[in-house]
Amino acid sequence: MFSSVSSSLLWRGLLAVVIGVVSVAWPNVTVGAIVILFAVYAFVAGATDAARAFAGRSAGPVIGYLLLAVLDVVAGIAALAWPGITALVLTIWIAVWAFVSGVIEVAMAFRQDEYAGERAMWALTGLVSIALGIVLAIRPDLGAVSLATVFGLFSIVYGISTLVLSAQLRKSGSAAQPLADPAG
Repeated sequence: MFSSVSSSLLWRGLLAVVIGVVSVAWPNVTVGAIVILFAVYAFVAGATDAARAFAGRSAGPVIGYLLLAVLDVVAGIAALAWPGITALVLTIWIAVWAFVSGVIEVAMAFRQDEYAGERAMWALTGLVSIALGIVLAIRPDLGAVSLATVFGLFSIVYGISTLVLSAQLRKSGSAAQPLADPAG
Protein backbone atom coordinates (compact mmCIF):
# COMPACT_ATOMS: atom_id res chain seq x y z
CA MET A 1 0.00 0.00 0.00
CA PHE A 2 2.80 2.43 0.88
CA SER A 3 5.27 2.48 -1.98
CA SER A 4 7.55 5.18 -0.61
CA VAL A 5 8.64 6.90 2.55
CA SER A 6 6.77 10.05 1.60
CA SER A 7 3.52 8.13 1.04
CA SER A 8 3.77 6.37 4.39
CA LEU A 9 4.52 9.68 6.10
CA LEU A 10 1.54 11.25 4.34
CA TRP A 11 -0.84 8.59 5.67
CA ARG A 12 0.77 8.65 9.12
CA GLY A 13 0.40 12.43 9.27
CA LEU A 14 -3.23 12.39 8.15
CA LEU A 15 -4.10 9.71 10.71
CA ALA A 16 -2.33 11.65 13.47
CA VAL A 17 -4.28 14.84 12.63
CA VAL A 18 -7.64 12.98 12.62
CA ILE A 19 -6.87 11.26 15.94
CA GLY A 20 -5.76 14.58 17.37
CA VAL A 21 -8.94 16.39 16.39
CA VAL A 22 -11.11 13.60 17.85
CA SER A 23 -9.07 13.55 21.09
CA VAL A 24 -9.34 17.32 21.56
CA ALA A 25 -13.04 17.44 20.68
CA TRP A 26 -14.06 14.49 22.90
CA PRO A 27 -11.41 13.79 25.56
CA ASN A 28 -13.75 11.83 27.88
CA VAL A 29 -14.83 9.58 25.04
CA THR A 30 -11.20 9.14 24.01
CA VAL A 31 -10.14 8.00 27.49
CA GLY A 32 -13.07 5.63 27.80
CA ALA A 33 -12.38 4.20 24.37
CA ILE A 34 -8.71 3.63 25.16
CA VAL A 35 -9.52 1.77 28.39
CA ILE A 36 -12.18 -0.34 26.67
CA LEU A 37 -9.87 -1.10 23.73
CA PHE A 38 -7.19 -2.22 26.16
CA ALA A 39 -9.67 -4.50 27.95
CA VAL A 40 -10.86 -5.97 24.64
CA TYR A 41 -7.26 -6.54 23.60
CA ALA A 42 -6.55 -8.31 26.89
CA PHE A 43 -9.59 -10.58 26.48
CA VAL A 44 -8.65 -11.44 22.88
CA ALA A 45 -5.06 -12.13 23.93
CA GLY A 46 -6.37 -14.37 26.72
CA ALA A 47 -8.52 -16.34 24.31
CA THR A 48 -5.61 -16.67 21.88
CA ASP A 49 -3.24 -17.85 24.60
CA ALA A 50 -5.80 -20.36 25.86
CA ALA A 51 -6.23 -21.73 22.33
CA ARG A 52 -2.45 -21.94 21.88
CA ALA A 53 -2.16 -23.89 25.13
CA PHE A 54 -3.90 -26.85 23.55
CA ALA A 55 -2.63 -26.44 19.99
CA GLY A 56 0.79 -28.02 20.60
CA ARG A 57 1.67 -31.70 20.77
CA SER A 58 3.58 -31.51 24.04
CA ALA A 59 2.25 -30.72 27.49
CA GLY A 60 5.12 -28.35 28.37
CA PRO A 61 3.76 -25.08 26.99
CA VAL A 62 0.19 -25.76 28.18
CA ILE A 63 0.79 -24.41 31.68
CA GLY A 64 2.65 -21.35 30.41
CA TYR A 65 -0.02 -20.43 27.88
CA LEU A 66 -2.81 -21.02 30.40
CA LEU A 67 -1.06 -18.76 32.91
CA LEU A 68 -0.72 -16.09 30.22
CA ALA A 69 -4.41 -16.49 29.36
CA VAL A 70 -5.42 -16.06 33.00
CA LEU A 71 -3.16 -13.01 33.34
CA ASP A 72 -4.67 -11.49 30.18
CA VAL A 73 -8.24 -12.01 31.38
CA VAL A 74 -7.40 -10.60 34.82
CA ALA A 75 -5.85 -7.53 33.16
CA GLY A 76 -9.01 -7.05 31.06
CA ILE A 77 -11.28 -7.36 34.09
CA ALA A 78 -9.07 -4.98 36.09
CA ALA A 79 -9.17 -2.42 33.28
CA LEU A 80 -12.96 -2.46 33.29
CA ALA A 81 -13.26 -2.58 37.10
CA TRP A 82 -10.71 0.21 37.74
CA PRO A 83 -10.66 2.44 34.68
CA GLY A 84 -8.96 5.28 36.59
CA ILE A 85 -5.93 3.21 37.54
CA THR A 86 -5.87 1.75 34.05
CA ALA A 87 -5.87 5.25 32.57
CA LEU A 88 -2.97 6.23 34.88
CA VAL A 89 -0.92 3.19 33.85
CA LEU A 90 -1.69 3.85 30.19
CA THR A 91 -0.62 7.46 30.73
CA ILE A 92 2.75 6.29 32.00
CA TRP A 93 3.03 3.81 29.12
CA ILE A 94 2.30 6.55 26.59
CA ALA A 95 4.95 8.74 28.27
CA VAL A 96 7.56 6.03 27.78
CA TRP A 97 6.45 5.42 24.17
CA ALA A 98 6.54 9.14 23.31
CA PHE A 99 9.97 9.63 24.86
CA VAL A 100 11.58 6.60 23.20
CA SER A 101 10.07 7.29 19.77
CA GLY A 102 11.13 10.94 20.07
CA VAL A 103 14.74 9.98 20.81
CA ILE A 104 14.73 7.71 17.76
CA GLU A 105 13.31 10.45 15.54
CA VAL A 106 15.89 12.98 16.76
CA ALA A 107 18.59 10.42 15.98
CA MET A 108 17.11 10.03 12.49
CA ALA A 109 17.63 13.76 11.95
CA PHE A 110 21.36 13.13 11.93
CA ARG A 111 21.46 10.63 9.09
CA GLN A 112 24.00 11.65 6.49
CA ASP A 113 21.71 11.62 3.46
CA GLU A 114 19.09 14.04 4.83
CA TYR A 115 18.61 17.61 3.60
CA ALA A 116 18.57 20.43 6.14
CA GLY A 117 14.78 20.83 5.98
CA GLU A 118 14.25 17.11 6.44
CA ARG A 119 16.65 17.09 9.38
CA ALA A 120 14.80 19.97 10.98
CA MET A 121 11.42 18.27 10.62
CA TRP A 122 12.71 14.94 12.01
CA ALA A 123 14.26 16.83 14.92
CA LEU A 124 11.12 18.91 15.56
CA THR A 125 8.87 15.86 15.48
CA GLY A 126 11.23 14.01 17.82
CA LEU A 127 11.52 16.92 20.24
CA VAL A 128 7.72 17.25 20.40
CA SER A 129 7.49 13.52 21.24
CA ILE A 130 10.21 13.82 23.89
CA ALA A 131 8.48 16.84 25.44
CA LEU A 132 5.17 14.97 25.62
CA GLY A 133 6.88 11.99 27.24
CA ILE A 134 8.61 14.16 29.85
CA VAL A 135 5.46 16.11 30.74
CA LEU A 136 3.42 12.94 31.14
CA ALA A 137 6.13 11.24 33.21
CA ILE A 138 6.50 14.23 35.53
CA ARG A 139 2.77 14.76 36.03
CA PRO A 140 0.82 11.56 35.34
CA ASP A 141 -1.69 12.79 37.91
CA LEU A 142 -2.87 15.47 35.49
CA GLY A 143 -5.55 13.02 34.61
CA ALA A 144 -6.52 10.97 31.65
CA VAL A 145 -8.81 13.68 30.27
CA SER A 146 -5.91 16.12 30.25
CA LEU A 147 -3.83 13.42 28.61
CA ALA A 148 -6.44 12.96 25.91
CA THR A 149 -6.40 16.70 25.21
CA VAL A 150 -2.59 16.97 25.32
CA PHE A 151 -2.27 13.84 23.22
CA GLY A 152 -4.75 15.31 20.75
CA LEU A 153 -2.76 18.53 20.46
CA PHE A 154 0.46 16.51 20.16
CA SER A 155 -1.11 14.39 17.41
CA ILE A 156 -2.18 17.46 15.47
CA VAL A 157 1.30 19.07 15.67
CA TYR A 158 3.00 15.74 14.97
CA GLY A 159 0.66 15.06 12.04
CA ILE A 160 1.21 18.46 10.49
CA SER A 161 4.99 18.20 10.83
CA THR A 162 4.88 14.70 9.33
CA LEU A 163 2.79 16.00 6.42
CA VAL A 164 5.34 18.77 5.84
CA LEU A 165 8.15 16.20 5.95
CA SER A 166 6.27 14.05 3.44
CA ALA A 167 5.90 17.01 1.10
CA GLN A 168 9.60 17.87 1.45
CA LEU A 169 10.57 14.29 0.65
CA ARG A 170 8.36 14.29 -2.45
CA LYS A 171 9.82 17.61 -3.56
CA SER A 172 13.43 16.54 -3.01
CA GLY A 173 13.00 13.30 -4.93
CA SER A 174 13.73 11.12 -1.89
CA ALA A 175 10.23 9.69 -2.23
CA ALA A 176 11.38 6.99 -4.61
CA GLN A 177 13.36 5.24 -1.87
CA PRO A 178 11.58 2.09 -0.66
CA LEU A 179 10.63 1.74 3.00
CA ALA A 180 12.81 -1.32 3.46
CA ASP A 181 16.00 0.62 2.67
CA PRO A 182 16.85 2.58 5.87
CA ALA A 183 20.41 3.25 4.70
CA GLY A 184 19.14 5.55 2.03
